[in-house]
Formats: sequence, structure tokens, C-alpha cells
Amino acid sequence: MFPSLFQTHLSEHQNAISKLSAMQDQIAPLADAWLTALKNGKKIIFFGNGGSAADAQHLAAELVVRYRVNRPALAGLALTTDTSILTAHSNDFGFETVFSRQIEALAQPGDVALGISTSGTSKNILAGLKAANERGCVTIAFTGEKESGCSQLAKLTFKAPSSITARIQECHLLIGHLLCDVVEKAIAAEK
Repeated sequence: MFPSLFQTHLSEHQNAISKLSAMQDQIAPLADAWLTALKNGKKIIFFGNGGSAADAQHLAAELVVRYRVNRPALAGLALTTDTSILTAHSNDFGFETVFSRQIEALAQPGDVALGISTSGTSKNILAGLKAANERGCVTIAFTGEKESGCSQLAKLTFKAPSSITARIQECHLLIGHLLCDVVEKAIAAEK
């Protein structure tokens, strides 16, 4: 059983990753948006549910701490880390607006708000993107390959070339790391 599962997972992964080469023109504007925001003293705000929440935290940490080289801290913020806000808001108002409320409090025009949803249909991600659009943020959605509410609502979208949740998440993290590398190298080169 293990050898066949191993080969299935590896094949699915390789298939999704190989399709990314043809998506360079779709991914480059994401790097431009991140770099423009950070160079202008703005921040990248990440949010997602479950594994996507972990990705949000991971990418924010890569910006604030470092990705590959020591350089000044970059403004990355994950809306999935404050348990008091998450639980108080969800208890008092519901989970659907847990990110839009934080966007209302923390986002400024010119910030990048990046909502991560493998399905592209998560109600709280949609609400967060909508609130970010209203605040004048550059909105980005990381989704799966299907057209979705998130991909329609965001100004920029990275649609991972798969319909399998695990493969979508793997693509999201790979592209997230690429974006961290791009901005880190550009900003480190200016110092």
C-alpha cells in the first residue's frame, strides 16, 4: 500500500508543480504588488483557515524574520495568530467576519491583503477580501484551479494548478516562498 500511495502523491505533486512554469506571467504581478507595498512602508496581511492559516503564519514569519538572508525586517502580518481576537470575535459576532473585522482595524490603503482559500469559497476569506478592497488594499487570492468567489473578488489571483487540496497547498507555499525570495533580494540589494 505505501509504495503505491507514495507514487500517487509524488505524481500528483510533480504534475501540479510542472504546470507552474507556464504561469510565470500570472505570478510576476504578485511579486510586483508585494515589492511596491513593502517599499512604500506598507504591509502584507495574510489570512486563511486550517492549513491555509498555517501558510499565512509561515509567510508572515518569512517576511518579519528572514527568508534566506539577514536584512531589515519586512512588514508581514498573519490575522490567524491572536487567539483572543479570533475567539472573542467568533463568539460575539460569528466566524464569517473574523478576518474582515481585523482588516477594518489594521489595514491601510496600499497594504496587500492576501486571502488563502484552497476552494476559493471560504466565507470569511471572501469577507476579508471585500473589506480589504473597501479599505484600498491590493487584494490577492491564493486559490485552487477553479474560478471562484475569491478569484473574482481579488485584484490579483494565483490559482494553483490542481483541484487536490494538498497539492494546492504545496503550490501556495512554493509560490509564497518565491515571493518572499523576490522581495528579500530586491530590498537587500538596495541596502
